[in-house]
Amino acid sequence: MNRTSTVVRKTKETQIEMTFNIDGIGKYEVSTGVGFLDHMLELFTKHGMFDMNLKCTGDTHVDAHHSVEDIGIVLGMCIKEALGDKKSIVRYGSMMLPMDEVLALVSLDLSGRPFLQYKVEFANELVGDMETELVEEFFRAVSTNAGMNLHIKLLEGGNNHHVVEAIFKAFAKALDKATQTDERIKGVMSTKGSI
Repeated sequence: MNRTSTVVRKTKETQIEMTFNIDGIGKYEVSTGVGFLDHMLELFTKHGMFDMNLKCTGDTHVDAHHSVEDIGIVLGMCIKEALGDKKSIVRYGSMMLPMDEVLALVSLDLSGRPFLQYKVEFANELVGDMETELVEEFFRAVSTNAGMNLHIKLLEGGNNHHVVEAIFKAFAKALDKATQTDERIKGVMSTKGSI
């Protein structure tokens, strides 16, 4: 199986092209213009066993907001497109993931109904070259555009870098689980007949 998608999105604020393969090997080539986000997307790709090729040119001379949010939009679109009719996917995925002193929980449902529940607090406004408030904006954009019910909860806090890294890794593992297929599932995992 090779569930791959490519999305190009161009606005006055950002120009983004992403190719995303759900059934990958953890291979990435990422350039967002935001160094910390590069790091997070690289480890998301590696730990989820996805493949990602991403190039973003954005108005980072203003701040990172437009680039971070728009990349979330494009990733959500790519996930939705790559999943297609969602035939035989497990649909649900959860991961409680430690990162040194930090413990993060991510749980998701590829239901087609977007919803973000985000319970994370940061001690500082910045991590690397990215505002910590943009983590929520990124995942809201992913959830909305993928049609994903997404819950993110910080169970134990600590270093900001560790917090964000734990969230991205937990998201990767949860998404990997939810996108797995099970031959016992005929059609989609819903009594409605569609998700």
